[in-house]
Amino acid sequence: MLLASLIGAVMAALIKFIGQRIPVFEILFVRQLCVLAVLTPVIVRTHRTIFRTKMLRFHLMRGGFAAIAMATGFTALVHMPLAEATAITFAKTLFMTLLAIVFLGEVVGVRRWSVTIIGFIGVMIIIRPDADNVNVYALLALLSSLFVAGIIIVLKKLSATEPPSTIMTYQSVMVTAIMAGPALYLWVMPTWPEVALIVVIGGLMSMMQWVMIQGLKAAEAVAVAPVEYARLLFATAIGIVVFQEIPTVWTITGSLIIIGSTLYTIRRNAKRKQRGEAT
Repeated sequence: MLLASLIGAVMAALIKFIGQRIPVFEILFVRQLCVLAVLTPVIVRTHRTIFRTKMLRFHLMRGGFAAIAMATGFTALVHMPLAEATAITFAKTLFMTLLAIVFLGEVVGVRRWSVTIIGFIGVMIIIRPDADNVNVYALLALLSSLFVAGIIIVLKKLSATEPPSTIMTYQSVMVTAIMAGPALYLWVMPTWPEVALIVVIGGLMSMMQWVMIQGLKAAEAVAVAPVEYARLLFATAIGIVVFQEIPTVWTITGSLIIIGSTLYTIRRNAKRKQRGEAT
């Protein structure tokens, strides 16, 4: 999980670096082509069954959510300090609480409501909304966190009946198709080093998912999930060294509040599952 956090921070830094010249949609489109290239042997081998599903609506939702989450999240990474953009992504755990109430019918008690509100206060401290000077990119980062939470909620529905290969294929095909139009419209001819970097970004994302799965296999999610917050430390260090971004006291304060509230939420969810009750 620690390695996954480091890979995630490095990948974010590469996206920020290459995004200074190459449009985000182009980066995503080329990255998705790489993902499809990896999935192609599986699709060819199981083409008669891989697209069979009784939950097409949820696949469409997941694909749409993924496209929005990637586009908004990558754009925020390019234009915001690395530490700030990374800290806001942790709000996904808070959004999951809200979405679980609406879509999964979960019952949430006073303590979880309180800690969720406190967590969003931490987000507001980082964003520092101002009517005269709205930070659009911070709002995009927050929107990305919302749709990532939505992806996780939809995935809970899909994973109950759908095989992983079908879930991955539907998302990959959909996201590639969605990104194609904007990517071709905004196309900037990349240099070969830039193409190589985009391929590396795709490889790092796959590697991060793989090592994270290995970490979750080795220990309970509640035990290893807090390690993910090391990504903020790695992102802060890379931001200082590579991009000369010194985190403000607002970023540090808000990050600590978000981390504290999400860790509490993770612990409460784990205890609730163990006791089989809503808290």
